Amino acid sequence: MSATALITAMENLLKLHKSLNELAIKKTDIIKAGDMPALDQMLKDEQSHVAAIEKMEQLRQAACGKVVQQEKPTLEDCLPLLEEDIKCKALTLKDSLVKEVEALQERNQLNQQLIYQSLQFVNMSMSLLQPQSVQNFNYTNPKSNQSKPQKGMFNSRA
Repeated sequence: MSATALITAMENLLKLHKSLNELAIKKTDIIKAGDMPALDQMLKDEQSHVAAIEKMEQLRQAACGKVVQQEKPTLEDCLPLLEEDIKCKALTLKDSLVKEVEALQERNQLNQQLIYQSLQFVNMSMSLLQPQSVQNFNYTNPKSNQSKPQKGMFNSRA
C-alpha cells in the first residue's frame, strides 16, 4: 500500500514539474514580449504550482516514511525495501523527475538572464533621460556659488 502511494506521489510530482516547465517556457515568451500583466499572472500560476509541488513532496515523504520508518527519508532509503517491479518504476520516475528539474533550472536561468538584461536596458534608458550628477573636473572659482545644472543627452524642452 505505501509503495503504491510512493509511486503515485512520484507520478504526480512528475506531472506537476512538467506543467511548471511548460509555464516557464511560456514565461520566456512573455518576458520577450514585455507583457507585464501576463507576467504577473504567470507568476501567480507558478506560485500555485510550487505550492502543489510542496504538498505532493510531503505526501511522497510520508509514503517513504511508511516504507522505511525514518524521519525525512529519501527514495534511496526506500529502494532496498521495495519489490523489484516497483523499484524499477520508482527509478524510472526518479530519472524522469531529475531531467524535468534540470530542464526547469536551465529555463529559469534563461528567464533570469532575460529579466536582468531588460532591467539593464531600462536603467540605461533612464540614465540617458535623467543623468546622475557628474563631478566637474575643470577649474572653477571656489568663491563662486554658481552651479550649472547638468544636462542630459536629450533636451527635455524639445
